[in-house]
Amino acid sequence: TGKLLTSIGNFMADASLQRGNLIFKTRENKDIDICFLNHGGIRAILPKGNVTARTAFEIMPFENSLVVMALKGEQILELANYFIAEKKPHPISGMTFTITKNNTPTNILIQGKPIEKDKIYYVATNDYLANGGDSMNFFKKAVQKYDLNYKLRDILIDYFKSVNPIPVPKDIRVRQE
Repeated sequence: TGKLLTSIGNFMADASLQRGNLIFKTRENKDIDICFLNHGGIRAILPKGNVTARTAFEIMPFENSLVVMALKGEQILELANYFIAEKKPHPISGMTFTITKNNTPTNILIQGKPIEKDKIYYVATNDYLANGGDSMNFFKKAVQKYDLNYKLRDILIDYFKSVNPIPVPKDIRVRQE
């Protein structure tokens, strides 16, 4: 997945998007478009072999829960710029883009479709980041916030129960020119 993203990060983002969507769809009748988490939030690797609830606690020792933020396309652009400036493999799902030689995002696709500036996108993240943690100030500009009351750790536990074997995401989500 390159140095910009990690398999475990993409896995976490995919799991959060998928499990969060089950609740969001039922409750709000909307789909989560993107999941964006922070690199520092993952505290262990996913070992080969049997996965238990303990594995979920090791990977996600925090009490964070999943929140869905309604962001305009403009804020998604800020998110992409933040990702580029940070130079850290922040987990991302539902969105791909290319980083130009001038360090700007281009070819931004959300769920496979080109970004629209005025469209509202539903971005799943954790409650810490939703409140502007890690200087993710674009989340503070959300038009609406939906708290799913679903801990990231429980998302992992439920996800582990629902898939076997556990998929390892190998797709390229962020390219560099």
